[in-house]
Amino acid sequence: MTFDARYFDIGRLDRLSYGGSFVHRLDPRAKVIATILFLFTVVSFPKYEVAALAPFFLFPALLLTVGAIPVRFLLRKILIVSPFAFFIGIFNPLLDTQTAVVLFGFAVSAGWLSFLAILLKFALTVSAALLLIATTSFPGICHALRRLGVPALFVSQLLFLYRYLFVLMEEAMRIIRAREMRSFGSHGAGMKMFVRLIGILFLRTVDRAERIYYAMLSRGFQGDIPTLKQSHIALSDLLFLSAMIASLGVFRFFPVAEKLGRVVQELF
Repeated sequence: MTFDARYFDIGRLDRLSYGGSFVHRLDPRAKVIATILFLFTVVSFPKYEVAALAPFFLFPALLLTVGAIPVRFLLRKILIVSPFAFFIGIFNPLLDTQTAVVLFGFAVSAGWLSFLAILLKFALTVSAALLLIATTSFPGICHALRRLGVPALFVSQLLFLYRYLFVLMEEAMRIIRAREMRSFGSHGAGMKMFVRLIGILFLRTVDRAERIYYAMLSRGFQGDIPTLKQSHIALSDLLFLSAMIASLGVFRFFPVAEKLGRVVQELF
């Protein structure tokens, strides 16, 4: 994939957030609270719990369906960062060899269960975070955090980080295009040229950041970024949040997967 394609692939997540579905129209505060509760509930399970995590996949499945988010796009994003979770838990089967359960005559060690639990928790938490960004604009999330009481300094830094990511990508795209127009094929594409491009990008970034900062100061910036759009909690937001809290409580404190498994076992 070329650099231009990677740039527009990152921007696609931002473009998806401006959709018009029911999930997109919900108040950002309700979605932020629901996502935070979802993350804490998922990570609160013991390390050997695998089957109990299965019902939680309903949440990303519903958001994907209602929000019309492309499944392949989301899976590709999860796979890109999955090596981090893989290397965190890959040594569990080697260190924890005690037999935990016997399935179809095969002994499964506790290490494999904890490894699978890490992967499932990773998939659930990352998909929930990505779906929050895909159904809510990032400035909307930041303003929701601010109205929920998060310090202004933290919210401002988060918003600047997101905005300057695209500024940095645009600057890098200009430098790469300029190099390609002045060279032929792979000429001038070695490590030495790469280091020079990184240096040029750093100098341009610092210069641009200073100009933007002085421009913000001249316009009255005092550490907080106000918003002109005032949102209000509606009945649909309260119903969404209540349904989320109730379902998370049921999935967390009742063995839903075990009950469904027994029903299926009795049927067959």
